[in-house]
Amino acid sequence: MNILTDPIWTKWLSGYKRLSPAGIPIEQLPPIDIVLISHSHYDHLSFSTIKKLPGAPLFLVPSGLGKVFLRKGYGRVAEFEWWGTHRLGKLICTFVPAQHWTKRSALDTNTSHWGGWVIEGIDTPTIYFAGDSGYFRGFKEIGERFLLDYTLMPIGAYAPEWFMGKQHVTPEEAIQSFLDTGAKKMFPMHYGAYMLADDTPKEAVDRLLGEWKRQGIDQQRLLMPKLGEVRQL
Repeated sequence: MNILTDPIWTKWLSGYKRLSPAGIPIEQLPPIDIVLISHSHYDHLSFSTIKKLPGAPLFLVPSGLGKVFLRKGYGRVAEFEWWGTHRLGKLICTFVPAQHWTKRSALDTNTSHWGGWVIEGIDTPTIYFAGDSGYFRGFKEIGERFLLDYTLMPIGAYAPEWFMGKQHVTPEEAIQSFLDTGAKKMFPMHYGAYMLADDTPKEAVDRLLGEWKRQGIDQQRLLMPKLGEVRQL
């Protein structure tokens, strides 16, 4: 199965130019089987990207977004509430909670849901894609329900913290969230693509590495591939 999470290949987003290229040019993608969408914000749901995806992917989306996809002509779509599951062959995708919100226009605030995804298979690692979230007790509950191998945890767009704190974890909170899930290893994400808050990609990484060292966590549990680098899990 070829799976994408919140695919964004756009060069411009809300007037901000992309800071770094995508890890692989969209023209080099193989046919995509499944696209997992965490929520409707423009830096996570890009229809200009989706229309360029090769293949005929099935879109798994939060409740309330299915009608948007159907209106735009994407018939292969299924929507989910938290803990809803979808089985495709040997693969199971579960929509899990997050502490966030949604909006794409002045009239649709929180008219669709938000969350993350857990991907399970037979003889494959279990992967948790957290989407966007502030720090909340749900991370621990997700870890209690699944035996997680890898967590994809956001570390950016947290400043100013007094404003962003309820919707985006800080790098330090990202580490605590990862530890709450009980996952074996963590991939940091959600930094370095667009400048959507007052923090910088370097600051996010520096704070992550500093806290990782301060807590004495095994360095091999932190995976930070370079742009375009492939990791065999």
